[in-house]
Amino acid sequence: MSKPVCVITGVGPGTGAALARRFSREGYSVAMLARTAERLAALEREIPDSRGYATDVADPAAVRATFARIRAELGPVDVLLHNAGSGAFHGFEQVTVDEFENSWRVNALALLVCGQEAAKDMLQKGSGAIVVTGATASLRGGPITAGFAPAKAAQRSLAQSMAKTLGPKGIHVALVIVDGVIDIPATREFFKDKPDDFFLAADHIADTIHHLVRQDRTAWTFELDLRPYAEKW
Repeated sequence: MSKPVCVITGVGPGTGAALARRFSREGYSVAMLARTAERLAALEREIPDSRGYATDVADPAAVRATFARIRAELGPVDVLLHNAGSGAFHGFEQVTVDEFENSWRVNALALLVCGQEAAKDMLQKGSGAIVVTGATASLRGGPITAGFAPAKAAQRSLAQSMAKTLGPKGIHVALVIVDGVIDIPATREFFKDKPDDFFLAADHIADTIHHLVRQDRTAWTFELDLRPYAEKW
């Protein structure tokens, strides 16, 4: 019997890699999407039953071609974790059109295309899960998030539409709002003076997302937020 298939977008050193490790341990074949082939190759060597697919999720044609490869090589998709994210963090007057559009493409357009591709398989089975990694910026814009917040707000709104459309058909769509700084080497270097409990642990984010995927349909969560206790909110 073939293993269930989990597709993860935006697989970097933080949440993406933690998700790949967690779902591999839980018996999934894991398809990891990112732009950097070298990073994916390193994770393939580390994580059992994982396979990397170098893909720019901002390119709809590339996404559809990658999902066709995943179906051919691993099988139909059971779980989609849309973890890819991008944004420009400076003031409204400095945000360029290219930055604004790229943020929208990675956060919102990619969710649309990846979601459509994954849902093709899930609808045939009448089951599946799509979990989106969101951000507090989806709820409010700030002085330096003009190139990020609108895209995350579009992502959140799209996820709601997907949940209301796909839920009655057996597919659980959920949004996890990450509020805080994720613990990876780059953020540790940037926030050198911060204590351990300032950071969000990627492994624990992965734990929560795995729980969402396993929820019984009589008590599905659509939206939840994750933050360390010291984060101001």
